[in-house]
Amino acid sequence: MVETKLSNKRKMKNMLFTCFIIFIFLIGRLGFIQLVQGTELKEAAYMQQTLDRTINPKRGTIYDATGKNILAVSSTVETITVNPGNISKENKEKVAKKLSELFELDYETVLKKVNKRSSIETIVKKVEKEKTDELRKWMEENEIFKGINIDEDTKRYYPNSNLASQIIGFCGSDNQGLDGIEAKYDEELKGKKGAIRKHTDAKGGEIGEEGENYVAAVDGNDLVLTIDLNIQSIVEKYLEEACIDNKCTDGGNVVVMNPQNGDILAMATYPSYNLNEPFEAYTEELKQNWDNMSQNDKTLSLQAVWRNKAIADTYEPGSVFKLITASAALEEGITDTDNEGEFSCNRRN
Repeated sequence: MVETKLSNKRKMKNMLFTCFIIFIFLIGRLGFIQLVQGTELKEAAYMQQTLDRTINPKRGTIYDATGKNILAVSSTVETITVNPGNISKENKEKVAKKLSELFELDYETVLKKVNKRSSIETIVKKVEKEKTDELRKWMEENEIFKGINIDEDTKRYYPNSNLASQIIGFCGSDNQGLDGIEAKYDEELKGKKGAIRKHTDAKGGEIGEEGENYVAAVDGNDLVLTIDLNIQSIVEKYLEEACIDNKCTDGGNVVVMNPQNGDILAMATYPSYNLNEPFEAYTEELKQNWDNMSQNDKTLSLQAVWRNKAIADTYEPGSVFKLITASAALEEGITDTDNEGEFSCNRRN
């Protein structure tokens, strides 16, 4: 009987000691989380509970040498996104139907996005304001104030279409420069993105009553080229006529330079392409066969017209190098500007 009591006491002591060790461990773990990992975990929680909707900045405007004629500019458009968790079940089909009708999208695809459990889904990008104003009016009439986001966006526009296309280049759907000046000076032109932030749960529902925090985008810097719009237009016109009249199947290019300071006043390449539609067929012949061409052939054809031959291709200088020879002869006193015959004789010797 005594041995049984001693055994029970020993078990109780062991149990109490075990509980004490576990308690100390938990206290230590809690202290480690709060004191050592506290800042890191707080930031992680904030990031997890913060939903960011990106605001794209306006790319800088590209001007010709006068600083008045616009060669490339960003116009304001808008992007439509949804937070499925903030759209009530009875409104999901109604919202999907309106979005698909208004923006000419597939209803089933839109409905699938509206019913997702993700925090945010993109419906359509770069929509003209007339369309989004119609959506705003519909939302107000149907008293739907949450779940559909209309955010400002930008779209690159080239007012002169084909003019100086190989020089200026173009942008992708995300406003990143892909070719020409647009790609070369992308860091200067692109600006800094902004955001609309709010606290949400895993389904995109709002947490708290703080509302949205707006971080403004910073627009890109403008750029002024040495290209003169009038000279560029004239050069492109006569280059096209010369290539067509002389049946230049490989096209051609012309560079006009200011001899006093080296500024490039015009740099024309034929054929050119429409900067507003850089991935479309650029000649009548290609337009007729475009649908029957393989993707690889389309890519090769587009890359060929995008290339600025005046600076990308190598070729023998030919007759233009005679200027160097004549300048050297004049500098060395071998001939003068009034003694063409003697200069020719000396060259032959």
